[in-house]
Amino acid sequence: MTTYQENKAVAASTQEDMKVRYTAKTHTSRGRRGGVSRSDDGRLDGALERYWKPICQEREGAGPKSGTLHLAQAQSNRGRRGRKKDFPDAERLVKRLVANELILSFVPDTEQRLWRTVTRRKYQLTRNHVRLQNQLEGLLEECHIKLSSLVSDLLGASARRMLKALAEGETNPAALAAMADKNLRATHAQLCDALGACTELKPIYRRLLKMFLEELQLIDQQISKLDQELASLLSRHHDAVVHLAEIPGLGVDSAQQIIAEVGAGAATFPSAKQLSSWVGACPGDEESAEVSKSHRSPKGNRHMRRILNQAANAAAKSKGTVFEIVYRRLISRLGHNHTIGAIAHRLCRLIWIILQRGVRYEERGPSVSAKSRRHRTNRMIRELRSLGYRIEPLVATA
Repeated sequence: MTTYQENKAVAASTQEDMKVRYTAKTHTSRGRRGGVSRSDDGRLDGALERYWKPICQEREGAGPKSGTLHLAQAQSNRGRRGRKKDFPDAERLVKRLVANELILSFVPDTEQRLWRTVTRRKYQLTRNHVRLQNQLEGLLEECHIKLSSLVSDLLGASARRMLKALAEGETNPAALAAMADKNLRATHAQLCDALGACTELKPIYRRLLKMFLEELQLIDQQISKLDQELASLLSRHHDAVVHLAEIPGLGVDSAQQIIAEVGAGAATFPSAKQLSSWVGACPGDEESAEVSKSHRSPKGNRHMRRILNQAANAAAKSKGTVFEIVYRRLISRLGHNHTIGAIAHRLCRLIWIILQRGVRYEERGPSVSAKSRRHRTNRMIRELRSLGYRIEPLVATA
């Protein structure tokens, strides 16, 4: 048999996590093809289960003859206990790939992976900004400066001016209080009382405060730059961003993150149900012997689940929307968490419709419901009159 070079999947795993790691490796075959299968036109199809990004990036520029690389979920290639060998595992992987028994994962293209990198980095910076703001508030509390109890935003314009002057060495509470905006709700006397401890503030606290402010300013600049980069990357999909931002609970930032996760048109998902299942925004179905054991939602994409849960909480508080009606209808029966999950599921299916069909969001809230109720009442009155009934309006008595 003629020997030739081809790709092989090498398996390495432990009993704890039952996950198989496959990496591409050149191997001289002696009648056995591990981890790849040759299709009818001579191409090689490889199935990998983990650590796929470097391999996919290397093969993206290859021609059509090099084959197709699939990303399979490890659970779908689970083998018998205690029988772990490289070649049998690779053969089982190929057989299940040919028989369509592997659960293949969604691998975004190069452009979408770049969108994901930018949006996820922006989210990390936002978390760092919130963490530093909380640490700054804790430092002020340690210094006995109660500024956060008088201003709504500790990093607002007025508070920033006072904190910057405090870090530069200002010790007069009246001078610091005079830097506040005139529209600030707190009075001058209250601010002087809250900033009274600055007269005995140690120099080390001033230096720490200055470091916090500089780091927060740097994060703000980085987030601003990422906003510009993301706007340029998604400039061709401006309409999709605008249509998603019109949904209650969502905004431009959330719309950009959703497009980065599912794509500009959600073309990978044939239906809204499949998108909800991939995101993990639907009830689970764990059944054995016709007995349902659990309805816990699948893990799905944690970034999309975070976005949808935040949007669902915001949509439930939006006055005059259909999501407010759904929240009030389900809260007494399901509780808050399950109701937010139900609203997130509705939002996920709505996102698929808007991205797939390119339509705009139309509100179906209380005003629309009242209008449809009037139409339904008039139709019922006409039907009763056509049947011979006599309908008279009730006169409200004082």
